[in-house]
Amino acid sequence: MEPAVIEKRFEIAAADGTTDAILYTPGEGPYPGLLFYTDIFGVRPANQGMAQRVAEQGYAVLMPNVFYRYGKPPFADASFKWGEPASMKIINGLFASLSGAMMEQDAPIYVEALRNRQEVSEGKIGVVGYCFTGAMALRTAAISAPEVAAAASFHGGHLVTDAPDSPHSRIPGVKGELYFGHAVEDPLMPPDAIEKLNDTLKAWGGRYQSEVYEGARHGWTVPGRDIYNPTQAERHYQKLFDLLKRNL
Repeated sequence: MEPAVIEKRFEIAAADGTTDAILYTPGEGPYPGLLFYTDIFGVRPANQGMAQRVAEQGYAVLMPNVFYRYGKPPFADASFKWGEPASMKIINGLFASLSGAMMEQDAPIYVEALRNRQEVSEGKIGVVGYCFTGAMALRTAAISAPEVAAAASFHGGHLVTDAPDSPHSRIPGVKGELYFGHAVEDPLMPPDAIEKLNDTLKAWGGRYQSEVYEGARHGWTVPGRDIYNPTQAERHYQKLFDLLKRNL
């Protein structure tokens, strides 16, 4: 009988303070490592369950509170309503607490924190990001290119911007395989942005996949929200597991 997933909580000294982190493993290991970056709503039972499911497949999954500059989760409770002023103040605060430059400061620290754990086997790691942190997964793959064998973004937003440090501008620095799973009718990643991303990926010449999930809206992978799409959420797991199996 397979053991239950083990949960270990600890702290990481990050670029601008200390962040809480959770490590999930299916046993004592060692196992290949995966960095799991949460969406804008932060660490909570819904995505902790997702990380545990990945760990069950034979991985050591590290989930840091990437929003440590803002505070400790939970960041939003049952009273949260998208568009309502008090709720949007929280979201805007979370956005502001993690710029692209800050992501790139923290990324190598998280990579090393994962690789230094005794539960993690030697060799390269993977990274996955959701919504807001799809960009962080891509940045991590570029900033820590020698250590990252694979990176995935699911319903990643703002992957292509006009800023000089737009996430897609980091693609040439990536050495591992990249995977992008896009939502439909996503205002944070509209068709023209997907097209520009795909053009950059083609020019890069590395291994990648970039696809739109039919009928799946922004945020479809995470249970507990009205846009959760169970069928396409299952497909996202299979794509992620295939990517990790190929590379780790």
